[in-house]
Amino acid sequence: MSESALSAADLTLYDPFDGMRFGPEACFLCGTPTTPPQDTVPVFADWLMDRYQLRERPIKLLDMRIVTYQELRIACCARCRTRHVGPLEAHVEAISRQGVRGFRELDEQTLFLWLGKMFYGILITELLNQQNPLAVPQYPLAENAQMLRRFQAFFQPLQALRVPMSYDDFVPASMFVLETDSAQDELPFEYDDDLSTLTFSIKLDETVLVACLVDNGIIGQAMRRVDADARRPLHPVQVAEFKARLYYAAYLLNVVPDYFPRALKPGDQEVIMDSLIDDVTGTIFNPWENSAYAQSLLEMWKRWQIPLERIVADPSRPLSYLYDAHDQPRYLSQYPEAG
Repeated sequence: MSESALSAADLTLYDPFDGMRFGPEACFLCGTPTTPPQDTVPVFADWLMDRYQLRERPIKLLDMRIVTYQELRIACCARCRTRHVGPLEAHVEAISRQGVRGFRELDEQTLFLWLGKMFYGILITELLNQQNPLAVPQYPLAENAQMLRRFQAFFQPLQALRVPMSYDDFVPASMFVLETDSAQDELPFEYDDDLSTLTFSIKLDETVLVACLVDNGIIGQAMRRVDADARRPLHPVQVAEFKARLYYAAYLLNVVPDYFPRALKPGDQEVIMDSLIDDVTGTIFNPWENSAYAQSLLEMWKRWQIPLERIVADPSRPLSYLYDAHDQPRYLSQYPEAG
């Protein structure tokens, strides 16, 4: 589509929160009426499911329902499928073949949109299921006002998937591209999230993408040193620690950005989005507590069965595999370490 062909509709944002239109009868990107099951796209793209044999792989939802990856789909009209979602997936598939280098060279908006589309699909699936749950979750998402506010904020910049958009002087998310040591890591694919804080992680061979999707890059700034120190092949136990730090930081984050599209002028070819963090007088992060962070480590380190008493052997300094006792980057060739 040429720039001159952009219409007012092409630059008009969609608000599904007006009437809470999140079901299978409205396109998630533009709101056009849809007919399931043909007017859908997979949450995890066909190329991902094919490459990692995910179609029949089970995934457990918050209400304890077990579904397969191929069953996770979101409503999407034919126009948005062919013009927006399809090209995005084709582009990222090509980038993914370059591994870590490809993802590190990928522009931030494209990475945000790709991760965001998957996160949106998971979150909507969970929210719709909770209207008729198999088992009532301990902490229902629909009752989490802070999460819903974050979700509403997140959907604004996510619309750059359909609407030509630039973000003025901010990035919506904190996103990290990690590299695992392939000699120490046998898992080709892994995915996890924390829906309440809009955090997300996906592993594709040696590439691990970790993100908080609605923080305006605040966590990325706070974790600059850790990110710089982690720009090397990491043992999976170190990747898990990095994720624990980000997930816990997202839990402590005390602000939700607001987004405002600038008024369109004749001839405009994109929407310019401004952002404001409303409560500048409050604290950006709630206080860090080592005991709570240790619980995040415990969860991320389940695969290695590292007990809590070992993690908090020194309560003032939880166990770390990213840093040594002198707070220098730790190089770990194997776990557990020899000797």
